[in-house]
Amino acid sequence: MPSSKAHQHYKFGPYQQHPQVLISFWCRVGINRDPVELVRYAESECQAWFNANEMVPSIPQDHIIEEPQVLSLGNICMIDGSWTSTSQFGGCGWVWLDRLGNLQLMGTRNYPRRESALHSEVEALRWARESMLQHSTCQSFRTDCKDLIAMIKELHAWPSFAVELERKETLQICFPNFKIIHIP
Repeated sequence: MPSSKAHQHYKFGPYQQHPQVLISFWCRVGINRDPVELVRYAESECQAWFNANEMVPSIPQDHIIEEPQVLSLGNICMIDGSWTSTSQFGGCGWVWLDRLGNLQLMGTRNYPRRESALHSEVEALRWARESMLQHSTCQSFRTDCKDLIAMIKELHAWPSFAVELERKETLQICFPNFKIIHIP
């Protein structure tokens, strides 16, 4: 299968705290490489970063060690699309986190460049929603694209996205509690 159509789902045990590092790395590279090879490279870079930044905490002997508190994020799927006007390819990715913030699954893919950056963001959302239908009950999505959120809130104001929005409406039936929120 050509790498432009290939996609894989990955589970990165030690990197569950920072899945956005891997997604961001893949989305920003902007080259056509096999996703498996690229994720393995990203994993080795991520491991090197963690090793370089690893700190050994000093634990006083006379203090009680408390269990760390976990912030509940809810069952969420973070998405991101990548697009440059000079590249032949674009890409997108998603990361699904459970209620405790643990990485459950992630996906990355590349494809021929879309018409605009917003088209890539729409593609990321569409693919993430299709993936969540297969793997999760997740109804809550996060994106760094304010235009995507604006488009979803006012569909009629974006006539140039008619085809994409028609696909979105078809998927909406499967997401009765759909939410999308901006993350900086």
